[in-house]
Amino acid sequence: MNTITVLGLGAGDLEQLPLGVYRTLLKAERLYVRTAEHPVLQELSTEGISYESFDTLYEKHDTFEAVYKEIVETLITLAENGPLFYAVPGHPLVAEQTVQWLVEAEKEGRIKLEIVGGQSFLDPIFNALRIDPIEGFQLLDGTMFKRDDIQMSLHVLIAQVYDAYSASDVKLTLMEKYPDNYPVTIVTAAGSNEELLRTVPLYELDRETVVNNLTTIYVPPAISQETRLKEWSTFRAIVAKLRAPDGCPWDREQTHDSLKKYLIEEVHELLQAVSEQDDEGMIEELGDVLLQVFLHAQIGEDDGYFSLEDVLESVSSKMIRRHPHVFGDVSVENTEDVVRNWQQIKSVEKGNQMKRVLDGQERTDSSLLTSFNYQKAAAKVGFDWPNAEGAWVKFEEEWQEFKEEITNGTVSSQLDELGDVLFTIVNVARFYGLSPEEAMVHANQKFRNRFLYVEDSVTQDKGEFNAYSLEELETFWQQAKKRIGSEGNETR
Repeated sequence: MNTITVLGLGAGDLEQLPLGVYRTLLKAERLYVRTAEHPVLQELSTEGISYESFDTLYEKHDTFEAVYKEIVETLITLAENGPLFYAVPGHPLVAEQTVQWLVEAEKEGRIKLEIVGGQSFLDPIFNALRIDPIEGFQLLDGTMFKRDDIQMSLHVLIAQVYDAYSASDVKLTLMEKYPDNYPVTIVTAAGSNEELLRTVPLYELDRETVVNNLTTIYVPPAISQETRLKEWSTFRAIVAKLRAPDGCPWDREQTHDSLKKYLIEEVHELLQAVSEQDDEGMIEELGDVLLQVFLHAQIGEDDGYFSLEDVLESVSSKMIRRHPHVFGDVSVENTEDVVRNWQQIKSVEKGNQMKRVLDGQERTDSSLLTSFNYQKAAAKVGFDWPNAEGAWVKFEEEWQEFKEEITNGTVSSQLDELGDVLFTIVNVARFYGLSPEEAMVHANQKFRNRFLYVEDSVTQDKGEFNAYSLEELETFWQQAKKRIGSEGNETR
């Protein structure tokens, strides 16, 4: 098995190249380079050193990953005919994907590998930018990093930004978290005679003409909290501050029980925004729901019982377990297969203890939803009318019984029969695939919007409700029905 010797060409010109690397390059036979676009190679060419580059592969493939994989496989094949040398920009073990894959090939026993150091681009970058890495920095690959990789509180260095196209990708990713005018610095050929630093607003990043394979993008730490509002850690810190001893008295007093009503309220407001297809409203209401989640998690952490990390671990592991067709090797053909697998996995997770049909169906904060869940669970085991006609007959029966109790019964019996009427209404809704909870939310909102119109009409005329007869108020109500549609929006 022959050896591939990997050399680092450094981050700048020949003056920066370590003497040992220079001597190795002088005597190297069968020298290959990832790219000839490097000042050291341009100077070595004048000294008679010959090499072959893989630059043509960049034109052959659409992605850097494909380029790098072909380079690695080509080198491994070439090594079958004897030892060779492979030179890369910077240090071989800093931001060089081809070398990482060669290391993997060595672990697999496909090649022998020798790595000869070179100067990393990091040292001259730190010097050029006058930053101390002990403050915390992050090195990202511009060809593959994602929004969630970025830690805004650190010095962020983005390498592998070769041209305007890659700079545009970097810009768009950064703009998902940073303000459009956030200052970024384009560092080219750091430490060499051609070193150049240009600080521009983020939105102009891809408009610079001097971007090449010696370019690194520097994003300074976002110091102010207002700049980091798109980071999860910022929101968590805000909630923790609200609950801190010097925070908000109201937030400090809240408990899991006291917050229940607010969570229900926020969920209903979110559902309303969804029904209205109000994107801005959904952003706001999703934020309000998220606030409730974070508050509950912070209370759990303050009380010493659980933290947000426990919540994330629980839901993430559950999603992975219950989606083996996504995260495992299970095959499914349709949604029914997915639901069936979900229920089977859930059953195994809960263990073999005896479970009643209605266990887990109660919703203490919604009697309508509890009723709906009970009837749905009972229907799954065959306790159900064969069709909606049976549910309608039962409703008529309960309605008559309720009317009789209103005439002759006690408050207790009337309440009992009213419950039966509502229960059968929920059952009718279930047969038609309608959510009674959603219907009630919609009805309440519709009534509110129309009554607000009536109230405004009263205020604009005589000013007091007692100045109108019921017939006059009904006139306003009918006007409201005409002007305000069933969705609660005014129509004109």
